[in-house]
Amino acid sequence: MENTEYEIDLRDIFNVLKKRWLMICSITATSVIIAGVISFFILSPVYESSSTLLVSYKQNQESIMTYNDLTMSQKLVNTYSEIIKSRSISEAVIKQLNLDLTAEELSKKITVSKVNDTEIIRIKVSDTNPETATLLTNTIADVFKKEIKNIMEIDNVSTIDTAQVPECPVKPNKIMNMAIAGVFGMMVSVGLAFILEFLDRTLKIPTDVERQLGLPFIGAIPDIEMEKKLK
Repeated sequence: MENTEYEIDLRDIFNVLKKRWLMICSITATSVIIAGVISFFILSPVYESSSTLLVSYKQNQESIMTYNDLTMSQKLVNTYSEIIKSRSISEAVIKQLNLDLTAEELSKKITVSKVNDTEIIRIKVSDTNPETATLLTNTIADVFKKEIKNIMEIDNVSTIDTAQVPECPVKPNKIMNMAIAGVFGMMVSVGLAFILEFLDRTLKIPTDVERQLGLPFIGAIPDIEMEKKLK
């Protein structure tokens, strides 16, 4: 049994895209519109507010900070980052602000990171309300500074920058969502176009006869009705 191989050149690809261009454009445009509607009207904007704290460690508060003090400060940053997201800090913030949240829910809003290889901690809080995000960030920083005195018995945390009310949301990224949807819609529509073309076994041109039957093309029977109309 012989295997028939079909060669597809760029002209064939172009013809398929040209034939199905309306479907490709429709699916792509629909994908972009749906993504736009979801991004602009359904998804709630999320705002992010941040505050930075400085951790310092000196064995003698009146002395100049040494290299060992600096190294210890950097190590404390990792410990303090975990304490900020601890249940005790979250519960203290919830109690102070009288929030209708659990400690776990509040913790999910908080992101704590170390600024490069420094003794600086950055606290970020995400919320659908920019004022709430700012209030939570500053309150978390204040509560942490108070609680750390009791936990570590040392006052070594100071505020560098307090949180400010963000003007623009960090997500959703509307333009990015629409662009991704457009690319995805185009990929799906182009793939569908080639699938439909592959499933279409209609013989349209002489080369189709040669490909499907493996026989040379001899001639074509003209459309009688068309011939009459031309006469």
